[in-house]
Amino acid sequence: MLHKVIYASVLFAALTTPSYANDINSALKQANLSVSKKVITWRRHLHQYPELSNREFKTAQYVAHHLQMLGLEVQTGIAHTGVVARLKGGKEGPLIALRADMDALPVTEQVDLPFASTQTSTYRGNEVGVMHACGHDTHVAILMAVAESLVKIKNDLAGDILFVFQPAEEGAPEGEEGGAELMLKEGLFKEKPDAVFGLHVTSSLNTGQIGFRAGPFMASEDSFTINVKGRQTHGSRPWNGVDPIVASSQIVMATQTISSRQVDVTKAPSVISYGAINGGIRSNIIPDNVELIGTIRTFDQTMRADIKTRLTKTAELVAESAGAQADVHIDHGYPVTINNVELTEKMTPTLANVAGAENIITTDLITGAEDFSYYALEVPGLFYFLGVTPRDQNPKTAPSNHSPQFFVDEAALQLGVESMTQLVIDYLK
Repeated sequence: MLHKVIYASVLFAALTTPSYANDINSALKQANLSVSKKVITWRRHLHQYPELSNREFKTAQYVAHHLQMLGLEVQTGIAHTGVVARLKGGKEGPLIALRADMDALPVTEQVDLPFASTQTSTYRGNEVGVMHACGHDTHVAILMAVAESLVKIKNDLAGDILFVFQPAEEGAPEGEEGGAELMLKEGLFKEKPDAVFGLHVTSSLNTGQIGFRAGPFMASEDSFTINVKGRQTHGSRPWNGVDPIVASSQIVMATQTISSRQVDVTKAPSVISYGAINGGIRSNIIPDNVELIGTIRTFDQTMRADIKTRLTKTAELVAESAGAQADVHIDHGYPVTINNVELTEKMTPTLANVAGAENIITTDLITGAEDFSYYALEVPGLFYFLGVTPRDQNPKTAPSNHSPQFFVDEAALQLGVESMTQLVIDYLK
């Protein structure tokens, strides 16, 4: 649950921090106004033609063409469909990376819009609808606008900007690599930026609000599969076999004590959840095998590694005690998303200036995961949420991100442009 905290110190800092030359701020304001309508047009096009992870071919072309028209040197094909461009400022200074994710979800849209998606694709062998149900279309449009605004004032910029349009934030298809991890693997940060910034729209905040927190912000995500092997027998004679269903039940209960009894709950919260249990076909047949699948969420990298070790050991020993065998496979997902404390404190006055200190929200820890985390492990990062639920609606009851009814108030996009461009200007000063 999100909760509002208005910091008097933030307001004071926002009002008293010296401006980065009035002339550049004035020029930036005009540049941002000039893209206010374009960002809506770009967003609607992208929303109407979404593409799944590692398949963002037309999206990448759309972005690359825009960046080329701005006179930027553009690289394409990074991590399959990623697009990167660098803006050289007129003066020497730091290198800043700005990231937007491009992929959509296998969701059939249920929002009545003239530009609603009617696209379909194949996902895990099934034909599915495709929708920007997480708002990545807005991220792309906002960063396109940020690039155009900053190009107009590039001679006054004391540093360089790396625009990163990233594929596959929602996860690469099975058997493929992708996303932030692959972009880094292919040399995205060969020259390491001094800082990286990213934003994400959310239905959990109203238009005009910006939410974030310093330190651990979003959870790590690791999925796991446990195959419990027993020995099939008739249900009326369980002693003639080994029951993997009972053993699996014991594993589910025993592993719940890892978070509640085995790791330090005062250090950081953690979650172990099971999403499916599959095994057996008849009421009177004890099967050979049961498959358990689930997820692990943590907010501390050391605890993350510890929990994965404990999960494996617990499953194996519980199964052994029942005469069964447990094979545990853990897919190592996104790390903890950590907002660099020093960078966050430094840039909070900027966000307060742009949005108003009363609209700066300190969020609770979020158990969702983000692959922006890979960038923030490499260099200091700041990731923040941009509210997109209309002001006359309760964000607590608004359809959430990933819902087929997810709705974006387009009036929020301009704040995204203004906040991101001002972060750049103020960081470079």
